Amino acid sequence: MTHDGRRHEPPFFTPDDEPYRELKGVVAFDAMIIEAFRLAHAIAGFLSSHSLSCLQRAAAQIVPQGLNLALGMRELIRQGHIFSSAVLVRSLVERAAVINYLLRYPDAIAAWESGWQYRERPSLGHMLEEFSPSSKPQQAREVCDMLNHLVHGDPIGAELNAIHLSDGVVGYVVGRQIDAASFFVTSSVVRPYPGLWCSGQRCMIASQD
Repeated sequence: MTHDGRRHEPPFFTPDDEPYRELKGVVAFDAMIIEAFRLAHAIAGFLSSHSLSCLQRAAAQIVPQGLNLALGMRELIRQGHIFSSAVLVRSLVERAAVINYLLRYPDAIAAWESGWQYRERPSLGHMLEEFSPSSKPQQAREVCDMLNHLVHGDPIGAELNAIHLSDGVVGYVVGRQIDAASFFVTSSVVRPYPGLWCSGQRCMIASQD
């Protein structure tokens, strides 16, 4: 404890003392990262010793980006930088959506190989709708909206960086967030206010009244 009664924080958290290591969403995310790297290691030899199809070349470009993003997100979570990690969710989701879209629509490989130009590629919202249950297209759009708000820094995105302070005032985090009780790391649907929700492996939201 510090002289004013606050818990002492180390300059860097390690896997042994990080604040969120036991939360179910973080444990599941760790398991996914480990399995993804196991698979990546298993296919590395094949990629280097075989002539690849256009789709395989695209996957060899896209998947490592996703793994790098996942590792970056995980380290940010370890150090308590929850909002920063949340901003990267869109980039990770988009890469997963792209490789799935190319797998479903092989003709789109030509657009990928020509640079995946803005007017030629499908939007993230469209790709998420493609892979959502046919009965839930609105949920796919809402997820996309939430991810866009996080990235673009608008007032709605700012709400996702809000916390309730000890005196009841709402504040905005500029450093670490190490109080697991103040937000959710979960696979559940979270509604910070009407019309916006997020779901997925993790959703970092300050608790709302």
